[in-house]
Amino acid sequence: MVRSADGSVLTVPENWSLLPPGDAALTRRVKAAGDHWVVQEQKGRKLFSRGVWALGETIDRIRADLEAERSTEGFAKRKVADAKRREKTQTGYVDDFTDAVLTFLAFHPGHSELAQRLARAVADHATPVGSGTVARTKRIPVEQRAEAAVIAWLRHQTTAYDSMVISQERGKRREVRRMLAQRSKALLARYRRADSGGEDCPLKVAVESI
Repeated sequence: MVRSADGSVLTVPENWSLLPPGDAALTRRVKAAGDHWVVQEQKGRKLFSRGVWALGETIDRIRADLEAERSTEGFAKRKVADAKRREKTQTGYVDDFTDAVLTFLAFHPGHSELAQRLARAVADHATPVGSGTVARTKRIPVEQRAEAAVIAWLRHQTTAYDSMVISQERGKRREVRRMLAQRSKALLARYRRADSGGEDCPLKVAVESI
């Protein structure tokens, strides 16, 4: 039995089967083939797929057709070509994102090496596919993604944020993040001038530890 969006309790038809999540192509074809129910579970603010209920015969037939397609030489060649295309796209994005980080940092020429190392560290952390970081979103311009990624990296690497005991009071964690973001921006401002925070500066220590 499942519960619909309007709260109604529905009994799954006897000849239906649950197709688990994990095979996007199979799921798309099953959904396009006819009647189906998409099952989702909400945890906090996020929705997690739990699969698709559909006619069992339909699932079995489409799965067999798809397996036959995937066993051909042509499919194998397309997979290789697609992987190369994705790799090229990812490499290009990493380069563009790193440049955006460097632009945001805008360090004094005397700190150019530190800026390069910091930009690479932020990009390495933020750009992997599936990382779920702000760098992977397309909802904001890359310049804003770069700024947010730098601030997030500094929060975790140069402050005690990860070990802080923060009250569960609504909005308290956001308040702490804003406070730490201001500290991080003040730290970056030093390196936009000729001076810096010295050898024990948390930014230098964090970059040197990579």
